[in-house]
Amino acid sequence: MATGKACVMVETNKLETWDVPIPDPEAGGALVRVVAGGVCGSDVHILTGEAGIMPFPIILGHEGVGRIEKLGPGVETDYAGVPVKPGDLVYWAPIALCHRCHSCTVLEETPCENSQFFEHAEKPNWGSYADFAWLPNGLAFFRVPDHASVDAVIALGCALPTALRGFDRCGPVRMGETVVVQGAGPVGLAAILAASVSGAREVIAIDMHQNRLDVARSLGATATVSLKESPEERRRQIYDICGPHGPNVVVEAAGVLPAFPEGVDLTGNHGRYIILGLWGAIGEQSISPRDTTLKNLTIAGATFPKPKHYHGALQLAVRCQEKVPLADLVTHRFGIAQAQQALDATARGQVVKAVIDPEIS
Repeated sequence: MATGKACVMVETNKLETWDVPIPDPEAGGALVRVVAGGVCGSDVHILTGEAGIMPFPIILGHEGVGRIEKLGPGVETDYAGVPVKPGDLVYWAPIALCHRCHSCTVLEETPCENSQFFEHAEKPNWGSYADFAWLPNGLAFFRVPDHASVDAVIALGCALPTALRGFDRCGPVRMGETVVVQGAGPVGLAAILAASVSGAREVIAIDMHQNRLDVARSLGATATVSLKESPEERRRQIYDICGPHGPNVVVEAAGVLPAFPEGVDLTGNHGRYIILGLWGAIGEQSISPRDTTLKNLTIAGATFPKPKHYHGALQLAVRCQEKVPLADLVTHRFGIAQAQQALDATARGQVVKAVIDPEIS
């Protein structure tokens, strides 16, 4: 059987480049040649062990755009009914749904109880830090339109579906509302874009890095606040912009625990606080329950976007690619064997978005 390269995490903080088999697709599935594997902040948490112990060895990468090599028996369309053929580009959700469990059929929620985020690296695999991704039956993929920019789609690879999932769970941004986003990495930038196109009156980005704040403005942020300021000064600036009742919506996209109590404090009366970035930061933070009651807050988390959120993200990215510089968010490219460098650069905040490009040796 032919083999391809893949970045394999064999234990915490240890990556290796393996030659792995390239299996034919199963019935209902597809085999794709990876064009771009997005490097996500969650991958950093997975590598360091902050997100818990993984079922080693695993192929990293849950964001991908790839070109169809082979289609499994019975596959003629993508998961939105669009005809597909070998050579077409597709963008996929990283979890195969069984449609035969309580979460799938009763709750209509993800993740699926009978599916998994990672597969053993020696088995057919959908990790995107690889030459090929094997998409099993039930793992939704969507055809990328011919005029779409691959960089525009992968720039907010799982970040835009995550933001759409958050607004779906906690209520969409309404015309004229004020929104604060903690963190201007990919998830934060995705939330900024979604809030902006939804008609928010103010969209305020908070981040440590000026380059990310500049990018936030290019995607629709109307104001920025530096994390280098004190929490008191950040709050003052935000309330000066939003008014005495505070922001209607605050989105946590920072991925660090101290963001949580600050976000609760920043959220205005009758506001919504949406937790998106703390998936990989295990730990506790203190808040005052009385404050949440007095302000009548809604606090909710969201993770594991549904296939419809990936489809919506693809459509939004393609629609916006000429209006906002989405493709320019991809600032760094690395080969499969350079995945450690990609993750290190992401952890240090040196990149806006890094991708794994299998053609780079």
